[in-house]
Amino acid sequence: MALPPAHARSRARVLRICEAAGAGGAHALRVRLLREFRALLGSESFAFLLTDPVTSVGCSPVARVPFLPELPRLIRLKYLTRADRWTSLTGAAALSGLPEGARGPLWEELLRPHGVRDVASVVFRDRFGCWGFLDLWRYGAEFGPADLAYLDEVAGPVTEALRRAQAATFPARPPGAGRPGPLVLLLAPDLRVRGQTPEAAAYLAGLVPPEEGRAPVPAAAYNVAAQLLAREAGVDPGPPRARVHLADGLWLTLRAARVGDARGDGGAGSDREIAVTIEETTPADRLDVFCRAHGLSARETELLGHLAEGADSREVAAAMALSAHTVQDHLKSVFAKTSTHNRRALLARALGV
Repeated sequence: MALPPAHARSRARVLRICEAAGAGGAHALRVRLLREFRALLGSESFAFLLTDPVTSVGCSPVARVPFLPELPRLIRLKYLTRADRWTSLTGAAALSGLPEGARGPLWEELLRPHGVRDVASVVFRDRFGCWGFLDLWRYGAEFGPADLAYLDEVAGPVTEALRRAQAATFPARPPGAGRPGPLVLLLAPDLRVRGQTPEAAAYLAGLVPPEEGRAPVPAAAYNVAAQLLAREAGVDPGPPRARVHLADGLWLTLRAARVGDARGDGGAGSDREIAVTIEETTPADRLDVFCRAHGLSARETELLGHLAEGADSREVAAAMALSAHTVQDHLKSVFAKTSTHNRRALLARALGV
């Protein structure tokens, strides 16, 4: 459908924001986009998360939640809700388009009782992975067809901008840079924090900087734990894992698992605690995100994998059944896409070593 004038003007501004996405990283990009979305759509509350491109598990939220003390419950119910789940969305959608009985536990147990009228959701996904999702909440009116068409039209440019912002998080790690953990948080089945190792708070504060005087909000830990609950409940089969950039080229991996006797219930109703571990992302997992974020082709990704294993050009050519000339052509393309000029710099950025 043709966008109304106000929506079309906003779309043009969003495109300009996306074109300038290099300044300030993914956080600044999302703040600027949210300012534009909220000005047009009048959304009072929101959650704009980055995601692991493979597992689609959320991390690094930019959010305004009016009932912050209930954040663990909100995230748990978000992951247990099938309706308009970002992992299955193919375009923008609004809960008002579904019958009330089909809107799921997040709506029934939390949003509707708090006066939310409608939620618009959009996922930012391309052929390289899922890079984020956005929920916009309204209290006064429902989202209309023009609003959803607008979100559909900006989803592609925003996806590319988010992926480029993630690609910028791979500088070579400084010599002697500190390396974390592993760190552990212990969560109750309802995701309340029961304990954590001493250094965990500092890393959580780096992922979601708290307001002055407030304790860090472990939103990333809540998300991986909530994905564990969703997996146990049969809502989504994805692993409870997320890779997230912290700072200065350091990528972390968060994982969630039940604690205790594996012979216990093990289902969605299990009362066993949940351990969330935080550790530096392995070189292989870091390489995977690096290739996806830079938009490398399957052959370019394969080539870089061989280089990471220490192969030279002759060995790469033999392993890939290519001529030496074709290997060099692929390598030149990788250099161009990653803004590197030699193999040493390329591998330092890709592997973080």
